[in-house]
Amino acid sequence: MEKKIILGIESSCDETAAAIVVDGRNVLSNVIASQIDTHKKFGGVVPEVASRMHIEAADGVVKAALKEADLTLEDVDAIGVTYGPGLVGALLVGLQYAKGLSLGSKKPLIPVNHIQGHICANFIEHKDLEPPFVSLVVSGGHTFIVYVKDYDKFEVIGQTRDDAAGEAYDKVARALGLGYPGGPKIDKLAKEGNENAIEFPKAKFHEQTLDFSFSGVKSAVLNYLNKAKMQNIEVNKADVAASFQKAIVDVLSDNVFLTCKMEKVNKIAIAGGVASNSCLRERLITEGDIVSGNVNNDCATPAGIYSLVYKQKDTVLKGEGYASPVDFWMPFNGGIGIHDASWRYTFGGSIYVSNGSHGCINAPHSLANAIYNNIESGTPIICYY
Repeated sequence: MEKKIILGIESSCDETAAAIVVDGRNVLSNVIASQIDTHKKFGGVVPEVASRMHIEAADGVVKAALKEADLTLEDVDAIGVTYGPGLVGALLVGLQYAKGLSLGSKKPLIPVNHIQGHICANFIEHKDLEPPFVSLVVSGGHTFIVYVKDYDKFEVIGQTRDDAAGEAYDKVARALGLGYPGGPKIDKLAKEGNENAIEFPKAKFHEQTLDFSFSGVKSAVLNYLNKAKMQNIEVNKADVAASFQKAIVDVLSDNVFLTCKMEKVNKIAIAGGVASNSCLRERLITEGDIVSGNVNNDCATPAGIYSLVYKQKDTVLKGEGYASPVDFWMPFNGGIGIHDASWRYTFGGSIYVSNGSHGCINAPHSLANAIYNNIESGTPIICYY
């Protein structure tokens, strides 16, 4: 099959970007003209300024992308461009430029949904990723949970009803005097604070929904800071940042895990600017359904606090009447440890009561892999019921 070369153009917010992609998986070039330094002065993105800067940068980034890929426009099979959602003026710049390029070169023009673009970026980063999976899209302007049924079939399961998560981050960061963009600055400061110091609200709707609301937690932080200022009370900014971040990440992770259970999917792909948040990534990587020791056979996994002894790949676990090959083995209590269990099709719930393990923690392959890549000897492991 002949390779398809696509020129992609993006201008939905404060970055003008162009990329050359082959067969939707391999990036030959990716050129970005960022406006962050300009918008920092205003404490956030100014739409009119963004639009003008897109006009100045569009032609340059496209030419640079073609040059970096060592191609000409003649080599391109089609042109893709973001049509929304995003800042209207900014989107129009990219759209009009792409339309002109398409007409002049007689190349097909493909309109691309901004949110679908975020999701599909995972296919570039993870070459072996295939649907179905659940995607959490979190950025400065959008917060969605999307069930990706196939490469071109998407179902929105939940979305924000007011502020996007990234927008809340930016506004809280501004109130704390951290500047723009707020996400990375709060993430960094939160590492120095106590996430349980302040209990900020987490929105829960009465009806059956996996939608989000972040205006409440944002307002709660602003009110907390204003009250402290009026009473001349010194605020621990690191504690505020950590507690605010915990409130956001708790809701995001809870809803995405509920979606996985509802759709019977064990793969999560995150996308958008907030996807780089270290707290969110850590939470999603290390949580998931497991099966512990069989209670009815007196093989219950002993409760307690342990430490990882070591980790090993590709071994065979042996015991009375069994020899089970596993890809990931992480012992923490004698012969008891965490490992993948390819022989199981379901995890979680009350399986452990009558169909549990010989004492180990059985995990889906993807979860065991993620834990293996994020754990080291000496890491505390807490077992509880």
